[in-house]
Amino acid sequence: MPILLLLLALAQPPVDVRMVKDEADAVLHILSKKEKWQPVTDSDWQRLFSSEGYGRLKEREAQIGRPFEDTDFRTFVLSDDLAKRAPDLTRTLGLWTGVAPSAAARRALAYLPEGARIRAKVYPVIKPKDNSFVFEVKTDPAIFLYLDPAVPPEKLENTLAHELHHIGLGGSCPTPAVEAEIAKLPATTRTALIWTGAFGEGIAMLAAAGGPDVHPHFVSPAADRERWDRDVARFPEDLRKLEAFFRDVLAGKLSEEEAQKAAMSFYGEQGPWYTVGWKMAASIEKALGRDRLVAAACDPRRLLAAYNEAARKLGGEMPVWPEEVMRAFP
Repeated sequence: MPILLLLLALAQPPVDVRMVKDEADAVLHILSKKEKWQPVTDSDWQRLFSSEGYGRLKEREAQIGRPFEDTDFRTFVLSDDLAKRAPDLTRTLGLWTGVAPSAAARRALAYLPEGARIRAKVYPVIKPKDNSFVFEVKTDPAIFLYLDPAVPPEKLENTLAHELHHIGLGGSCPTPAVEAEIAKLPATTRTALIWTGAFGEGIAMLAAAGGPDVHPHFVSPAADRERWDRDVARFPEDLRKLEAFFRDVLAGKLSEEEAQKAAMSFYGEQGPWYTVGWKMAASIEKALGRDRLVAAACDPRRLLAAYNEAARKLGGEMPVWPEEVMRAFP
């Protein structure tokens, strides 16, 4: 690498995360005019439809084949239901704007390899569907957050840390050398390794909390904490379900479509990819240290082995991954 490019790379800050709220601002501006019985002009709609948040939201929906038309969105914005929610949405956007995305990014950075960087834009958006998601992680990372009055600022920061960990890990790992080695493995092994990456949901839960001794839902409603505790209590059973899935993938019993369908069933609201992944990650950090966890998260061939080592060190009859599965990940 030329010296100038190297210096420029080293000069980049480890965290570059900012909130872009132009879509939400434009929607709320229209709702304010409607509430005051003022005419909504073409320039008001142009402000919305030309906003960065709206443009990228529309692009994302097109990529996944979901209908998203300006005329339909206009109907949504002018709906009586949204007008009733306008005061709460305005208040929530003000509270969310006070959250520093960089603080959440630094929490995520603590669970990423040395030299990792987190670059992303955060879009709080007002839209018909109440989902949140990440977009273009490898090229122009974005986090779209459904503007929800039920989410206080502290929960927002926790969610941001979770999603920013995904972005940081995806931008840092695996290294090109590891990818080249994995590319040489049998197709069934590569598929299994791809799905071990889903344990990243549990690792992100750990990173967002800030450590293995902090409840992953410490800023969530009591119902969410209780659900999580019930699900984590099924850790041995759920690990065996995932073991059966990996066995079937490695044995070539599942087509790519069947593997995808089976793997997706383990997401749920926060299913085994989250709970088993968190238990594994927390165990590795407790027994072997955070550096070992980060290294294992960066190389999908090492995560299960690191957990087995940690489980044996911690004792307490913790379940481990069987040798038949481990041998497939050289």
